[in-house]
Amino acid sequence: MTASDQQHAPRPLMPADPPAAAPEPVDPHLLQQLADAHGVGTSFQGWDGLPHSVAESTLVKVLAALGVDARTNQHIEAALVEAELAPWRRMLPPAVVIKQGEPAQVPVHVRDGATTRLTITLEGGAVQREAVQQDVWVQPREVDGVSTGRATFSLPEDLPLGWHTLHAESEGATATSTLVVTPARLATAKPLEERRGWGLATQLYSVRSKRSWGIGDFADLADLAAISGARGADYVLVNPLHAAEPVPPVQPSPYSPSTRRFFNPLYIRIEAIPELAYLRPRKRAALEKLHEEVAVLNKEGARLDRDAVYAAKLQALEMLYHTRRSPARQAAFDEFCRLSGKGLEDFALWSAIREDLPPGDPLWKDPAYAIGTPEAEALREKLADRIGFHRWLQWICDEQLENAQRTALRSGMRLGVVHDLAVGVDHSSADAWTLRGVLAPNTSVGAPPDMYNQQGQDWGQPPWHPARLAEAGYLPFRNMLANVLRHAGGIRVDHILGLFRLWWIPMGNAPGDGAYVRYDHEALIGILALEAHRAGAVVIGEDLGTFEPWVRDYLAARGILGTSILWFEYDGDSPLAPEKYRTQALASVNTHDLPPTAGYLAGDHVGLRSRLGLLERSESEERAEHNASLEKTFALLRERGYLSEVPASGGSGQETEEHTIEALHLLLAQAPSVLLGVALVDAVGERRVQNQPGTTEELYPNWQVPLGGPDGRPVYLDDLPGNRRFNSLLAAVEGAMHRQ
Repeated sequence: MTASDQQHAPRPLMPADPPAAAPEPVDPHLLQQLADAHGVGTSFQGWDGLPHSVAESTLVKVLAALGVDARTNQHIEAALVEAELAPWRRMLPPAVVIKQGEPAQVPVHVRDGATTRLTITLEGGAVQREAVQQDVWVQPREVDGVSTGRATFSLPEDLPLGWHTLHAESEGATATSTLVVTPARLATAKPLEERRGWGLATQLYSVRSKRSWGIGDFADLADLAAISGARGADYVLVNPLHAAEPVPPVQPSPYSPSTRRFFNPLYIRIEAIPELAYLRPRKRAALEKLHEEVAVLNKEGARLDRDAVYAAKLQALEMLYHTRRSPARQAAFDEFCRLSGKGLEDFALWSAIREDLPPGDPLWKDPAYAIGTPEAEALREKLADRIGFHRWLQWICDEQLENAQRTALRSGMRLGVVHDLAVGVDHSSADAWTLRGVLAPNTSVGAPPDMYNQQGQDWGQPPWHPARLAEAGYLPFRNMLANVLRHAGGIRVDHILGLFRLWWIPMGNAPGDGAYVRYDHEALIGILALEAHRAGAVVIGEDLGTFEPWVRDYLAARGILGTSILWFEYDGDSPLAPEKYRTQALASVNTHDLPPTAGYLAGDHVGLRSRLGLLERSESEERAEHNASLEKTFALLRERGYLSEVPASGGSGQETEEHTIEALHLLLAQAPSVLLGVALVDAVGERRVQNQPGTTEELYPNWQVPLGGPDGRPVYLDDLPGNRRFNSLLAAVEGAMHRQ
């Protein structure tokens, strides 16, 4: 219940109290100027195609989250002056991100008429280059009583890709800034233009083997890669594997993690840890008993139990952590910690504290306990052993992910494991505490109203603060990407449009009462391309939803693949013909927010949404519209010879359903898209949706559905090599792709 919904007793009038002064109305023109200066959109185009204005009160709140006071005209005027002078107060910009081989200039602000020098120290520090000052005159400005001029320097066009440092000197004053040279175009997807590829997409936690502890794990990922790679697949795309809470209960959604930089120990395969071989018999027996206790959960076909599995795994992991490591293993652990640096130390500190303190504890908001304070450092010393445990967990995750990627490539895959990057983190997360300096306060990101959710969406995640992220030299963004890509052949960026602009919702506002805030997409996309280049990884942007038309063209020009979902691709009122699909894209029949194709064909989601009270029309109306849409696709399938004249809804039940699913994939294989995705749920006949948008855990077990077959019984990795339906679909896709 919001404050406005609560009932209060009327306050008695007190004659002595002066009447409250009405707030001074702000000048809309001035407010719009200030919003524009800070990248805040004052209007947006809605899903209805019409322009919508952002409320003035919302603009004031969003600007406040950016650190800009816009409560009165006086404040706005002062903020406009500050926005104009801010660059002149800096000798160098906080960060400069450029494209390799293209002309670039850097402004340097110094006392008017002073001599200035700008040099570049290349990554590694061994080589220094000179920038050349250009004959560009800019009107000096009075800044804090000093006549300040701007010197313009051209950077060498042959600078290598990488993270370099700018150094400015003038009359004894010095300044440094981050210089990032990024690929003009990421070339990692180029080989796919010569020979297209296909792969499986799955939610790893749902994919279990008979060796699992009730949840799919890193060893299961390696096995899935080996099985599908032997059948011609080039990759396995998994859900975000980001870390959640360090102890149960844990957040089921992989898209609302505690950090996007580190991984979830829930996915560790206990038996793959070498120290297991050296456990003393009594501890080994205790560990095996833990496995036996959760073995029954591995047979559960209705719902996964993360909390029970994680509780058992943590006990087993504690035993293994305290088992003596060999000198070589200890050296490898030490090197991992050294390379991971302060980021790992801070995440492990948060994890150690969070074991005992709930997310709502005042400590997390107390400035006295922020990273780097004496109080936080005292906790770092006090919790040293627990911090060591959480560092060790990340090392084990890293080792097992490395093995999964190595197995994938050995199986013949060209890409291997493709990771998924969530949009952000939870408000009570590790990143929200350790990175608070580069996140915007009192706001969260989401989406404005659309045809699927007319109230808008609030994802409960704090956004990057654009200016503060630049002030940090984009280091938090870089570190996150580098770690996710460490053992990966690709990365899918969920809602990649968020690197261009994000829908900010001030605290207390409804999801639809927000505003778009712009980001420096040239910098963010450039850094994404640089880190992917270094990892040799393909980047796939999830570019669905409302966006400006030029965005897709920009991403394609930078070598970033898009996403095409068959059910969403239309040409007017007709399904898009396969030959009209984008080349630079990953094309698939469905996505994790839709039911598996078997369920979609049957309209299971319509019945589910009706039972959950999510429909705004009658179930019969929704089903009629859904069936009419399906018939348009069936007509295209019949036209192309992939389906007989018998409607797909008739015929022999499961056999007809299976044939229709194969037909949809064969149709999609005719598209020029360089990657084709096959959902594992489609390959085994699963019908249940993993995530039903607009619901809570009480209504539907989102992200908790184990992989099952048409009968709802569990499907294990061990069964896939002999699964006729699985082999048939993969063989059909492999054959169609090779015939192109």
